[in-house]
Order: sequence, then C-alpha cells, then structure tokens
Amino acid sequence: MLLSGFSSLISFVFLGLLLLSIFALVHAALQREDAYRAADKQTKPFWLIILGITVAVQLVLPMMLLVLAGTVATIVYLVDVRPALQAVTGRGRGNSGGGWSSSDGPYGPYNGNR
Repeated sequence: MLLSGFSSLISFVFLGLLLLSIFALVHAALQREDAYRAADKQTKPFWLIILGITVAVQLVLPMMLLVLAGTVATIVYLVDVRPALQAVTGRGRGNSGGGWSSSDGPYGPYNGNR
C-alpha cells in the first residue's frame, strides 16, 4: 500500500520534470540565434540538442540517473541562459519596453544632482 503511494508520487515528480524540460526546450527553440552569441552563452543548436535529448530520455527511458542529468541541464538553462537571453533581447525584469534603465530611481532618472 505504501509503495503504491510512493510510486504515484514519483510519477508526479517525473511528470513535473518532463513539463519543465519541455518548457525549456520550447523557450530555447523560440529564441534568436544571435541572442545566444550576444549573451555569451553556448549556441542555440547546442541547447536544442541537450534539451531535446533530455525530453526524449524522460519520455522513452526514465532512468533516475539520466533524468537527474537532464534535470540539471534544464535548471542550468532556466537559471543561467534564459535570464541572459531575456536581458539581451530586452524582455528582462525592469526592461519590458517601458524605458527603464539601471540609473532610474523611484521618482525618475537619477541625474547625479545636475
């Protein structure tokens, strides 16, 4: 009885990791190639291959060690590469087309008391 509950919990964890990997793969596919070079990250084909293999392994051969390695690659993409791509393409935090810059204060641009 306890093992069946644990098995369903593990299945939900694997499903969540699969959805996270699919999200990362779709995000990587939708980005421009030059954004990867501008962000000084690996190339777009590199990330598409790594994330594609991750999704394929999770769908076809869900072995714990392979899923763990793919999850690490997915987390690296989402935590390191995705924010860098968003900053380069102008879709990052604080720069959503609203004219924000790093020198803006709470009441407008900081001009250094000039």
